[in-house]
Amino acid sequence: MNGDVKSSLSAPCPVPAEQIPIKEYEGMSASWFYSWGARPLQGYLVPIISLWLLSWLVVGPMAAVSFEPARFFLQFSLSAALGALLLPALALTQLYVGWRHVSDRLLQRSVFYEESGWYDGQVWEKPEDVFNRDRLIADYQVQPILQRLQKTFAILFGLVALSLVSWQFV
Repeated sequence: MNGDVKSSLSAPCPVPAEQIPIKEYEGMSASWFYSWGARPLQGYLVPIISLWLLSWLVVGPMAAVSFEPARFFLQFSLSAALGALLLPALALTQLYVGWRHVSDRLLQRSVFYEESGWYDGQVWEKPEDVFNRDRLIADYQVQPILQRLQKTFAILFGLVALSLVSWQFV
């Protein structure tokens, strides 16, 4: 074997840089918004709770019109808290969709890409070592983020269910 043979990790790739799955992953990891999913627990929860509290600025007055806080405090609190979950749920949905897209691209053996526009799509077959590297990144870096987001959705769903059940008793 010739000593100057390069591995396929350094071989030229026809995919434009911004469409290479590893570059998409690196871009999302460095992104202010998408990095929330990979932060430690406190760094993950603070933006979500901040969005929920910020939502109260809009939802609180609407709930106050429906349920006067002085007379119907529990109904006001439940309806406002439930309505304020909308903004964090939308942000979490966007996080999930973005990370899911990157995970799917990393796990695919063939990568679809566009050279200059929507009309000239091509498919690049990943070399084995590139595919293995991408699979490891998807399994050990992206999947924990997706699992965390799924657990968060389960908790939000539980809170909504608890609020709806509680509503029957107030």
